[in-house]
Amino acid sequence: MKILVLNGSSRENGNTEQLTNVMMQGVAHTYVNLRDFYIQPIVDKRHVLGGFTEVADDYEKLIELVREHDILIFATPIYWYGMSGQMKLFVDRWSQSLRDPRFSFKEEMKTKKAFVVLCGGDDPYVKGLPLLQQFQYIFQFFGTEWLGYVIGKGNAPGEVLNDKQAIQQANYWKKVFRSF
Repeated sequence: MKILVLNGSSRENGNTEQLTNVMMQGVAHTYVNLRDFYIQPIVDKRHVLGGFTEVADDYEKLIELVREHDILIFATPIYWYGMSGQMKLFVDRWSQSLRDPRFSFKEEMKTKKAFVVLCGGDDPYVKGLPLLQQFQYIFQFFGTEWLGYVIGKGNAPGEVLNDKQAIQQANYWKKVFRSF
């Protein structure tokens, strides 16, 4: 199975990236930093004759990577109790893919498995739960199998590496992902 990590952090080598790296160490995968891609906000034309129009950005490159992989790992810091702006821009554009006549995005997403990595500094084990639920609803809409999640506590760079519970969970999931 091919694994794709979609890192939504705006900070290079931040806690989300560090925790994800612990989990993915020794696991074959493709790693994408959404901050390295230019993604335009969605212009919702679902109910307009002709539908969505082409957008000159990097979204097509990213959605092709999603389509090519079997397991999708969504890694995002908890920003203001939600996903990062980069991650939200990317997921919002899925409305466009749902209406793309070149492929059947919803049917393809039914064949995938999803996992979430979250990091935050303000009681993330409790305050990150609504964000997990948001991801679960997204995956449920598509029929994507929900594998699980890891939440880490960290604000300043490197703090998450002191979160023994998060590191233990990341090491558990590392073994699981190696088995795919």
